[in-house]
Amino acid sequence: MFFRALRNFISFLLLVLNGNAHYQNREKLPTKGSFVLVAPHRTWIDPVYLAIAAKPKEFAFMAKKELFKNPILSWVIRHANAFPVDRKNPGPSAIKTPVKILKEGKMNLVIFPTGTRHSSELKGGAATIAKLSGVPIIPAVYQGPLTFKDLLKRKRVTVRFGDPILVDKTTRLTKERLKEIEVEIQQAFDQLDHEIDPSYEYKITS
Repeated sequence: MFFRALRNFISFLLLVLNGNAHYQNREKLPTKGSFVLVAPHRTWIDPVYLAIAAKPKEFAFMAKKELFKNPILSWVIRHANAFPVDRKNPGPSAIKTPVKILKEGKMNLVIFPTGTRHSSELKGGAATIAKLSGVPIIPAVYQGPLTFKDLLKRKRVTVRFGDPILVDKTTRLTKERLKEIEVEIQQAFDQLDHEIDPSYEYKITS
């Protein structure tokens, strides 16, 4: 309930502030069952736009444990379906918690496999979670403003979803297989970026 209310409020706010959002290939999202939504993390606002683009789907989010130190912020993000993860020393809960959420079938999971906005290295967590929970991976990309200033300039925002990537539950996730899945995810990101804008190039901002 809180997640839906918060998303509706932020969606209205962004409509007023920007009003130039476009959501493409929403039919790629599974109509039944949960899924793992993966995307490159490019700016502070792309998680918000991904959640809005996938309405009415509900999501859980991994969030770095440091965000939960502030009691007020902790209350808000916990009620927005976020759970803490120690990025430096991830324990078993980093896998067990999202797998449990996905198996329950009530929510989906957003993962940024690059980890941070300034990284291009893909991680194997999405593939492991997808396999153990038996759900598909849905790639997506965000193209749009990277700063609040550009958001207010009403620059175009585009979120585009791609074809599902399936990880068979019988697959043994060796280093080689994980690398193959990482390459498949990165190729999906590249293809989606090209489909939106063939000249697109992500530029890191400080």
